[in-house]
Amino acid sequence: MATGHLPDKVTLFKKEEESGVVYRIPSLLYLKKNQTFLAFAEKRTSARDLDAKVLVLRRGKLDQGSVKWEDAVPLETARLPGYRTMNPCPVYERERATVYLFFNCVKERMSEAMQILCGKNASKLCYVVSHDAGASWSALTDLTSRVIGKRICKWGTFAVGPGHGIQAHSGRLLVPAYAYIIRRCCWLLPPGFCTAPHSFCFYSDDGGESWRVGEPITQYQAVECELAEITCADSYVLYCNARTSGRRRMEAVSMEPGRFEVAWLAKGLVETKGGCQGSLASFCAPKAVAGILPDGLKPRQPGPWSWTSWLLYTHPTGQPGCLCRKRNRTNLGVYINLNPAPLQTQRWHGPWVIQTGPSGYSDLTYLDGTTFACLYECGAESYWEQITFCLFTVEDVMRNIF
Repeated sequence: MATGHLPDKVTLFKKEEESGVVYRIPSLLYLKKNQTFLAFAEKRTSARDLDAKVLVLRRGKLDQGSVKWEDAVPLETARLPGYRTMNPCPVYERERATVYLFFNCVKERMSEAMQILCGKNASKLCYVVSHDAGASWSALTDLTSRVIGKRICKWGTFAVGPGHGIQAHSGRLLVPAYAYIIRRCCWLLPPGFCTAPHSFCFYSDDGGESWRVGEPITQYQAVECELAEITCADSYVLYCNARTSGRRRMEAVSMEPGRFEVAWLAKGLVETKGGCQGSLASFCAPKAVAGILPDGLKPRQPGPWSWTSWLLYTHPTGQPGCLCRKRNRTNLGVYINLNPAPLQTQRWHGPWVIQTGPSGYSDLTYLDGTTFACLYECGAESYWEQITFCLFTVEDVMRNIF
């Protein structure tokens, strides 16, 4: 585990000591056309999920390597009376230059555990739209009945993201999600005892005009996930990385639209105790960076499985020196995958720790060239004290890992 040179950081959201207001669940989107960052978070009256209230946004303008941030604004249109707004998950549609901000509206005083135990979903699938790089937002659209339909009767609860969605090479929009699916009914047991969580995605093939529900990944139980598209020669593969309650992350790949055919537990990515959300981004392998790799890690020569994508991943790495060091939310690390072929062992390298101390949820976004940005939870005593932003390059990752 290396720390090395740490990237420059700026705090975008910070706990308000007098009021007790806390900001959690970071989500980050970069609009290359506008050179604009959209940084989202949940504003809560405490760190508890039940005390989430409204989504907030800070817009940042990139100028010669630095970012100038506007003040935080609440997204008032992203609200329903009697509901709390949670899990920001934006996705950008290139052709129409449109941002779809997905989120869940959850009935007040209804916890996730209570919904699962009773088998009665209290979450709605909603979004708002921006056509001007986040300067203004549309009224709320509730997709629950139209998209999920009768499936909702078999879901204890569900949520999108959190983090970000992606637009695939084909133009398909994909929003990561998970649902607690009721597998069977038993009169002797509450529904929660017959319920299991599974990751999946919502997707649109018409620029966001209509949405569908993808098939769940049923090989393993997993919840919060993120997606990336990786390339192999002239083919494109959808990759999923998801949180589990076990000791390892779940990975899955999709060759066909709407379903993941292969899933496995990652050998190089250890999960924290109870699980924690992690973030993911893919990018084209830069030749200049590949040239500084150790000989044993040189990219393979072109062939039938010649991967031209690399992956970055962020997640808490744990506390060094403890027997359970990889089982708690501390020390946010960056991992790199130079050969994301399905089921390939020893693919993940790292971590490079970019934040020491308590750290939690994070969200990665790719700018261009070799530059990335990360928005993440951290603090001195607890990981919900602030949400911090930083920029770094793939060269930084390589120098601090290899």
